[in-house]
Amino acid sequence: MLSWASTGVGGYVFITWKGDHPPRHVHVYRDAKLVVKWDLDNKVPMKGVASRRVVALIAALEAEGVL
Repeated sequence: MLSWASTGVGGYVFITWKGDHPPRHVHVYRDAKLVVKWDLDNKVPMKGVASRRVVALIAALEAEGVL
């Protein structure tokens, strides 16, 4: 079963699905457009480009246990 979580931070929307295919990843959107699909395990983009701000937001959400 898939379940998902969505969090809005800094003008971005971060979406993850529990039970989704590996590696663990988050989809980051801004203005309804995909900015980056980020590999949480290896800390690299799978698709798109992540700015330093997006990487910092992802790190903060991981530290808070949201991602």
